[in-house]
Amino acid sequence: MGELKMRPFACQVRRAILATSAISTLAFTPPVFAVQAGASTDKDEDAIIVTARRRDERLVDVPVALTAYSGDALAKAGAMDITDIGQTTPNTTLEASRGTNSTLSAFIRGVGQQDPVSGFEQGVGIYLDDVYLNRPQAAVLDIYDVERIEVLRGPQGTLYGRNTIGGAVKYVTKMLPQDPALKIKASYGTYNQADLVVTASAPISELLRVGVSGARLSRGGFGDNLTTGLENYNKDVWAGRGTVEMGGYGAPVLIRISGDYTKDKSNPRGGHRLIPGAASGAPVLDDVFDTRGGLNDPEQEIEAYGLALNISAELSDTVTLRSISAWRKDDTATPIDFDALPAVDLDVPGFYRNEQISQEFQILYEGERLKGLIGFYYLDASADTLFDVRLYTTAPGFAAFTQADVDTQTSAIFGDLTYDFTDQISLSLGGRYTWDKRSASILRQNYLGGGSPVFGGAGVPFGPPSTDFDGSRSFNKFTPRASLSFKPTPDHNIYASYSQGFKGGGFDPRGVGVNAPAQIPGQPTDEEVAAFLSFLPEQVDSYELGYKGNLMDGRLSVALAGFYADYSDVQIPGSVACSVNGVQTFCGVVSNAGKATFKGLEFEGRARLAEDMAAVGDRLTLSTALGYIDAEYKEYVTNIGGVPTDVADHRKVQNTPKWTASGTLSYTTPVGEGDVSFGTTLSYRSKTYQFEIPNPYIDQKGFALLDASLVYTAPDDRWSIGLFGKNLLDKEYKTSGYTFVVTDPVTGAIIPGAGGLPQPSLGKEGTLTAFYGNPRQLFVTGTLSF
Repeated sequence: MGELKMRPFACQVRRAILATSAISTLAFTPPVFAVQAGASTDKDEDAIIVTARRRDERLVDVPVALTAYSGDALAKAGAMDITDIGQTTPNTTLEASRGTNSTLSAFIRGVGQQDPVSGFEQGVGIYLDDVYLNRPQAAVLDIYDVERIEVLRGPQGTLYGRNTIGGAVKYVTKMLPQDPALKIKASYGTYNQADLVVTASAPISELLRVGVSGARLSRGGFGDNLTTGLENYNKDVWAGRGTVEMGGYGAPVLIRISGDYTKDKSNPRGGHRLIPGAASGAPVLDDVFDTRGGLNDPEQEIEAYGLALNISAELSDTVTLRSISAWRKDDTATPIDFDALPAVDLDVPGFYRNEQISQEFQILYEGERLKGLIGFYYLDASADTLFDVRLYTTAPGFAAFTQADVDTQTSAIFGDLTYDFTDQISLSLGGRYTWDKRSASILRQNYLGGGSPVFGGAGVPFGPPSTDFDGSRSFNKFTPRASLSFKPTPDHNIYASYSQGFKGGGFDPRGVGVNAPAQIPGQPTDEEVAAFLSFLPEQVDSYELGYKGNLMDGRLSVALAGFYADYSDVQIPGSVACSVNGVQTFCGVVSNAGKATFKGLEFEGRARLAEDMAAVGDRLTLSTALGYIDAEYKEYVTNIGGVPTDVADHRKVQNTPKWTASGTLSYTTPVGEGDVSFGTTLSYRSKTYQFEIPNPYIDQKGFALLDASLVYTAPDDRWSIGLFGKNLLDKEYKTSGYTFVVTDPVTGAIIPGAGGLPQPSLGKEGTLTAFYGNPRQLFVTGTLSF
């Protein structure tokens, strides 16, 4: 397939954005964007400053449930990528998607999206320097050169460019220093982990600075592919960022031009079979990180890159104008062997090709009593998914090829204003109006004789296309937000809030049009196919009551939130076996579960356990996090034998454990002229359902992980050396999986076949494969700063 083409209107918008950016650069010449120079989010600091509401605020002042991590704190904990923070953030799941190394599955308070194919929007927004990443591919961001990461829980839309129904994760890179700087960071550890990050920057003049970071991140596999000989679960990444900054550091304008590039050549991640092969009798492997999948064409490769222009201009003491312009692109080639056996029983080679262009404008006002912003956002994105579903053991050389190009055009106006009636009482009101348009072009063609030509197959078309669809739908929605805060003292904040989240509908790119139920005998009409492939928008009404406080002269900080959410028309994408032209094959099915409710509690605390030790420079702290959520479907209607049936009693909310908890004990003491920091974290997650239908094979029961670190830092941070341990108890735990076995349509219970093993529903071997979290890892990291 050729390169994705931007529509003419998108090209016009791109030219308008570039022209606007050029005018802005000429009009303001000195400058910064939402970097907020001087902001600190270090969990070890007494005053935590965040920008969750697009302005500098202490964490205690923000009436939003959020967790903040500084780059320094992440470095001391040995965090490797963005999924690491999911262990210590309440009611949050961040993990690499099944069968991939760099596609992100993100869930917050039960809301998220696991399926990475085009057509399905994310429930959790991922932001890189205030730029929304429209697709989950290449969103498992490695942690290097990071200033801070903020995790906001609950619907976001009145403060951010893109409306997100579940929450947002903000990844913010460091602002360039005013003096020349060079930092080298190197790591070496088990499984031949070898990482190198080099960061350099220099001032060109008083107002102009340039900087660059390069990263080489590599690791051997945790296991092996016994068929191809490739290492399994390895890492092979090259990445870099370049930045040009003008102004800031007291200047009224900051202009920041940044670009980033990532290339991931890691081997395909193969799953571990949980049952013997039904046809071959292939036994279950002893090592869960080993696999036997034979598919390695196309070779796996992920390439992602983007450009962003951020401008912030202080027009007066109270008014600031911001512009955020961005273009991003990523291409993924991936071979996914569902059955994890040498035979082509259920093999899926695939391409993901995504491109987006976005523009956001904000006007911020900060007066004595009134503060807030008004914004405009535009996004034009194209997501092209191509894949074969090869079922050669079902019919010789049979493959179902799908090409789905799903385009998104969205624009919105939004605003959020806070008025301080007194020093103690504040009211915030916000609203957003969103215009979403989803356009889809979906082709589904069966082949016989060796797969589709797109993936180098020699197959020939078998019958007419089972889907040949072009269509579009629009979804418009106003979503409000309100919060009331009472601060009896500056160090205590009691708040109540209401927010509404919205996610537009779309089209299932894997749906089979000829299977649409026709109202009259014969082929379904275009309208019937459109209705069959499409799904409705979803909405959540979220209520929250919280308290944040600094107690005991700042030695104890706490944040407590209780929430309740009504979630309606929940989008549930699924993959099932179906019959097309008399052949058992693969189909996508999307349900809109009628209603779900989420209610729960979240607690975060940080206690300085030994204040008297501060006199000699020692510090002992305990940081804790606890999340509880009761998430359940109240109505879940599905079509069983042509009869609409409510199966809510037999469905679970996926990727949402009832309990999440963590505790981190940190101790810092002077040694010579520097200091030594010791930290250990114990995190726990209760039972997790991987899909809505419970599955005793791939669901993960409750488990705990233990991490530890020991770091020596020289005076003025000139150099450091650290020893880190991840998953020290070597806990074996599942993060995702694939399942294609026969189940009861109502209860979802697996129906056993011969020998008591599950019966295959697709292919001859039966697919029940799992993917696992990283085993125990030990590594040493050294840094050197000039």
